[in-house]
Amino acid sequence: MKGTYLFDYVNENEFKKLERSLKKYNMLAYKKLYFEYYPALKEGNFLGKLISTNQENGTQTYELKLPTDALFSKVHGDIRLYYLVYEKEKIVMLDKFEPMDILSEGHASELVTYKGVMVSKQHSEKDMFKINLLNMLDK
Repeated sequence: MKGTYLFDYVNENEFKKLERSLKKYNMLAYKKLYFEYYPALKEGNFLGKLISTNQENGTQTYELKLPTDALFSKVHGDIRLYYLVYEKEKIVMLDKFEPMDILSEGHASELVTYKGVMVSKQHSEKDMFKINLLNMLDK
């Protein structure tokens, strides 16, 4: 057990809500995260792109892109996990998921799908327009 990193959360309640929404609406990303990425992070294999380093606090911030459907990525953006690493304390601090708006909306209420892609209730016309446009461009 020595040499392993512990998980902690910047905001555990909010993170768990987004994680449940990810599980519900994008099972592929959730499975990769839970069964491949989390164990690798616990072993000290920091995945993703290093986006910042804070020498004062001794932290490194990473961005990890999760696998998702291409059409979902084009409409809502890539699903990314942000986390901080405290090397001395051996802690991985899980921060947030992006796109936060669609995932938090998916947790609050049931989302509908249009041609296989989640559609936000707040921006439904905009999302459906993007989906239709992307489908027309593919033909």
